[in-house]
Amino acid sequence: MRGVCGYAMAMAMFATPALANDTMAELKTGGLAYVRTGDISMEDEKLFISPTEVKVDYIFQNTSDKDVESVVAFPMPDIEGDIDSIVAIADVDADNFLDFTVAQDGKPITPTLQQSVTVAGIDMTAELKAHNIPLLPLSKATLDAVAKLPPELLEDWTARGLIADDEYDNDGQGMKHHPTPMWTLHTTYWWRTRFPANANISVQHRYKPSVGGTVAITFAGEDDYKKAQLKSYQAKYCVDDALVKTAGKLSAAADKGGRGYTESWISYVLSTGANWSGPIKHFQLTVDKGSPDNYVSFCGTGVKKTGPTTFQMTAEDFYPEHDLDILILNAAPQN
Repeated sequence: MRGVCGYAMAMAMFATPALANDTMAELKTGGLAYVRTGDISMEDEKLFISPTEVKVDYIFQNTSDKDVESVVAFPMPDIEGDIDSIVAIADVDADNFLDFTVAQDGKPITPTLQQSVTVAGIDMTAELKAHNIPLLPLSKATLDAVAKLPPELLEDWTARGLIADDEYDNDGQGMKHHPTPMWTLHTTYWWRTRFPANANISVQHRYKPSVGGTVAITFAGEDDYKKAQLKSYQAKYCVDDALVKTAGKLSAAADKGGRGYTESWISYVLSTGANWSGPIKHFQLTVDKGSPDNYVSFCGTGVKKTGPTTFQMTAEDFYPEHDLDILILNAAPQN
C-alpha cells in the first residue's frame, strides 16, 4: 500500500513513541467490543477521526429469528502511573477522561463504569480502596491521598511496586520526596443491549481522542535520530518521499524564522471491529486533519479527498486485521 503526500493512509501496528520533555504520548483508543455471538453481524460502520473528536456509527443486524441479549463494552485506554511519562489527557481527575457518550437508535445510554488497577498483572484494586485512595493514578487527588499515607505503608507499597519515590521541587522550597503512583488503571464502560430478531439496530458513540505529539517535525533531517524516526514513520504512517521532502522544506523554513509545524499522533484500535460475526459489510473511514494548512499521513487503499480537510476510504466486506495510526503536521497560527 502506497501513501500520497498530504494524505497517505496506513494501517500499522502501534509502537509507543519515545518520550522527551517536549513530547506528549497519545493513548490508543478504539471502538466497541462485545460478547461474541454468531447471530449478530455488523452491516455498516462509519468511523470519523479528527484531533478533537472520534465519532463511530454502527448498524448491527440480528440474523436469527429470536432476540439476542448481549453485553456491549467500550474499553477506555489504560492509564499508567509513571514518574516521567506525559500522556495526552484533558482531565486526569475525571473517570470519563475521554468524555465518552453512547446512544442506541438515537436514545442516550447511561453505561456502567467498571475500573480496576494492577501492578505487574496483579489486581490491587481492593488494596487501594481499603485505604481510600482514588484509582486514577495521575490525578491530584490521588497524589495528595498517597502523600498522606503513613511511612510504614509507603514503604510496603514501594516494595510491592504500587508507588515509587520521586524527588523534585514543586513549590520553590527545595527538593522534596514525593510518592508517585505506579499502578495501571483499567477502565471500561459497558451496558446490556437487546438485538431484536431479524432486525437492525444503530449504535452511535462519541469521545475526544487522546492526541500525542511533539513541538517540531522529528523525521526530516540527516542526523541519526531523525533517520530512525523516518524509518519508523514510513512503517507506521506510510510517510512517503513527497511528504518527506515537504517536511524538510517546512523545517528549513521554520529554522529561518518562517511558519513552524508540530506533529500530532492519533492511534485507533481498528481491529476491535473483528469482534463481530463476519466482516463489516460496509465500512467508511473519514479522517479530518483539522486545518487546510496541515498535512496528514496514514496508510491504506482508495483514499479520496472529500473536502478542504477531510479524506475518506470505503470498503465492502471489510475485515480489520491491523490498527490505525495517524500523523498530522500542524501549521502554527499566523499572526
